[in-house]
Amino acid sequence: MLSILIPVYNYNISNLIFEIHKQAINANIKFEIICYDDNSEKHISENKSAIDSLNYSSIIISKENIGRTDARQLLSNKAAYDWLLFLDADVIPKSDNFIQHYIEKTNSIYDVIYGGFAYNKEKPSNDAILRWKYGKTFEEIDAKKRNLTPYQLIISANFFIRKSVFEEINSKINKKSYGLDNYFAALLKQNNFRVLHVNNEVYHHGLESSILYLKKVEECIITLLWLYDGKKMVEHNNKLLSVFTNVKRFKVNYLMNLFYHIFNSKIKKNLLSKNPNLFLLQLYKLSYICYEDLNKKKHV
Repeated sequence: MLSILIPVYNYNISNLIFEIHKQAINANIKFEIICYDDNSEKHISENKSAIDSLNYSSIIISKENIGRTDARQLLSNKAAYDWLLFLDADVIPKSDNFIQHYIEKTNSIYDVIYGGFAYNKEKPSNDAILRWKYGKTFEEIDAKKRNLTPYQLIISANFFIRKSVFEEINSKINKKSYGLDNYFAALLKQNNFRVLHVNNEVYHHGLESSILYLKKVEECIITLLWLYDGKKMVEHNNKLLSVFTNVKRFKVNYLMNLFYHIFNSKIKKNLLSKNPNLFLLQLYKLSYICYEDLNKKKHV
């Protein structure tokens, strides 16, 4: 019935595996847990030991790093069942009935079901506050609101999908980079697959440092420009790309490029502080995408 698939890189997934396995057993379903270690440098033995102690569970340990997109494809290829539950390594279910909530949707008309993200109320250390603050504000969103624009907030850390649909969509993604959730979302929309959001969240525990998160934001924008340049985002609900295309249409992108040149250092100083301003983060994203678009000839 259910294949639970977890790509992992340098993260201890023991608690996640034990919790998911317990819930699947309690749900009284046919299931398997398959993990793919993408050439990690640590936690390999702990993860293997935890997985080897459980029935219906296995781990593939790679000798090369293939990236998250290819890792998910490999996991899907190995999966025995028609429904796939993809979880990131750094999450933990919020509900004791997390698996059961998804199982109840297997007879629905929907092709993909997104459970959502949650964050602990307690603030993390100051060096990770940006990721936590962004997540609390823009990712910890009730399903009712997410369903108003179902292709907009697509977070691949926790989603339930028909195997046939995943393979059709994922096979079209042939790039290794951060930020490809935007492409996955656009392909779902362009192919008219039915998406449902539910309140079946996972807590996001693996918060990056603000420095690393800001770097990932920039990588995501480079990927977004690659999608834009290649006319791959024909239909989408991506807010940043929508604003960027309007800004570019009215030639305001030149002003935003100048803004980036003048103020990017000052904005970064705020974003990396213990009290980052999320409006400045949004402004930084827009100015950065304009800067990259005007100053880089080609995004590959």
